[in-house]
Amino acid sequence: MEIHYNSKTDLLYLRFDDRPQEVVNRRVDENVVLDMGENDRIVGIEILDASQHVRLEALLPVEYVSNLTR
Repeated sequence: MEIHYNSKTDLLYLRFDDRPQEVVNRRVDENVVLDMGENDRIVGIEILDASQHVRLEALLPVEYVSNLTR
């Protein structure tokens, strides 16, 4: 999963499937657009005016922790 935030445009984009594929944009409401991919699966979510709808400080920056042992 990829998370992108553009502070200049206040746009948050969550990408769940990074495979190249055709997507169709489906507007859910005035601030949310779904990118629909193969088999009508959601591959991405675009949130406009994100700072008004998402607690960005809880989401960004993203830290990854791995507890894998060899």
